[in-house]
Amino acid sequence: MRRVVVDQWMSLDGVVQAPGTPDEDMSGGFRHGGWHLPYFDEASQSWVVNYLNEAGGFLLGRYTYETLAAYWPNASEQEQALARPLNSKPKYVVSATLDEPLAWENSSLVTGDVAPAVTELKRGIGGDLHVLGSPKLVGALMEHDLVDEFRLMIDPVVLGGGKRLFIDDGALRSLQLVEGQVTTTGAFLGTYEVVSRS
Repeated sequence: MRRVVVDQWMSLDGVVQAPGTPDEDMSGGFRHGGWHLPYFDEASQSWVVNYLNEAGGFLLGRYTYETLAAYWPNASEQEQALARPLNSKPKYVVSATLDEPLAWENSSLVTGDVAPAVTELKRGIGGDLHVLGSPKLVGALMEHDLVDEFRLMIDPVVLGGGKRLFIDDGALRSLQLVEGQVTTTGAFLGTYEVVSRS
């Protein structure tokens, strides 16, 4: 069975909103867009390229899909190490508002209840399904115990508010650190397996 792996860039206080650019996602009055880029070094770039290349496909929420689809099909030559896997691999988009056909190549729509749909995808053939961004989708997957692993780049910054990765549902979830590395910028690249939920 394929696993669901959540890949996220995260602040110390768990915020994942708008890591890339100032105007990426200003909802809720978020003022710190682009906070992640100062912490991106050669080690973290290699880490990102590796997880994109090893993915069997990507699970995306609507907003993340639209953001990525607007950029990566027209990426520069210098960005092709990231663009190639993003453009060529299957993308499964969870949305109640989008319609098929989806414009970005190799993209298909996941409709209906998230839990049975993703469970069916996990039973499919191929490599692991990686979730990029999509904090609302991650919350739904966590609620139904469908996340198997977290790969987190945790930057040494506190943002004080914004969309957070982990849901506030009162459930205790145990994780096991299986790999970790500190980058030259002080960020931590951590791979955590989900052990149990109580």
